Amino acid sequence: MLRNREFRITLLIMCGITLAAAAAVFFLPIPPIIIVLIASLLLIACCYLFTRWRYREMEKLSGYLRNIASGNYTLDVRDNEEGELSILKNEIYKVTLRLSEQSTLLQQDKLRLTDAISDISHQLKTPLTSMLVMVDLLSHPELPDAKRTEFTNNIRIQLERIEWLITSLLKLSKIDAGAIQFKKEPVRVEQLLHKALGPLLIPIDIKELSLEIHGDPEAAFTGDLNWMTEALINLLKNAVEHTNDGGRITIQYEENPLFTVIEIADNGQGIAKEDLPYIFRRFYKGKNAGDSSVGIGLAMSHSIITSQDGTLDVSSLPGEGTRFRINFYKRVI
Repeated sequence: MLRNREFRITLLIMCGITLAAAAAVFFLPIPPIIIVLIASLLLIACCYLFTRWRYREMEKLSGYLRNIASGNYTLDVRDNEEGELSILKNEIYKVTLRLSEQSTLLQQDKLRLTDAISDISHQLKTPLTSMLVMVDLLSHPELPDAKRTEFTNNIRIQLERIEWLITSLLKLSKIDAGAIQFKKEPVRVEQLLHKALGPLLIPIDIKELSLEIHGDPEAAFTGDLNWMTEALINLLKNAVEHTNDGGRITIQYEENPLFTVIEIADNGQGIAKEDLPYIFRRFYKGKNAGDSSVGIGLAMSHSIITSQDGTLDVSSLPGEGTRFRINFYKRVI
């Protein structure tokens, strides 16, 4: 309490009044009862003024807090003085800054949510419109059987696309919300690649791509095998889709004392320089993106890898190919 400047001043004044009253009793020809009465009145007045000042400061703080509650974070209550009240003002100011930062983040999240809903609506609108048209055509009694089969297959394809989109968005939402508990277990890179390449062997064969894999069979890292499989499938699928027929995909991996690295390279179309900073942003489609691309796969891969304390980097030159590099660093204990 003594570190409060205003309390020290009040205490000194009250001590001065007491000493002056004591001296007056011995040296002044005034009845002691009158001196005690005057001293008591002065002490009461001193306590009253000090208490009034404190309540006035508290009232100012109450008004400041009401402004904060109404969303005004621009006021500065600090006075840079000593004392408990000044410390309280500084703490309230720090809380105000944190609330202001959180309010800004909430506004940014709100804008991102609005953009995401808009993007999702756009992505769903295209296949739904296409299916509505084909359903109308299927209801025509004179539609040839060949066309009826074609439209039915197209509807099935569009439905599969919608299902994939919704499933991917749900997975991304769970990752962003921290609702997924990634396993932390040893993952052998060779096993991971074997599992990720399985669904893509037929597209690779159809496009007659050459697949080269080089690495240490014992290389491993700590992570979640199933989720990393999904991340690698998206990266490999990107390489397959953007590599011309007869092209080449190379996978290299190794483990050293610092980290485990996996590199996926192709000699395909490459990525434009202006697109590189944004390719991991969901719903972003670069110049070379296909018509069926919705900009989800790379965003999901990035979220899965970074959520497991990994890094995903990309380098590319238009017309020369693209290289993705995944690093999983060793934990220092």
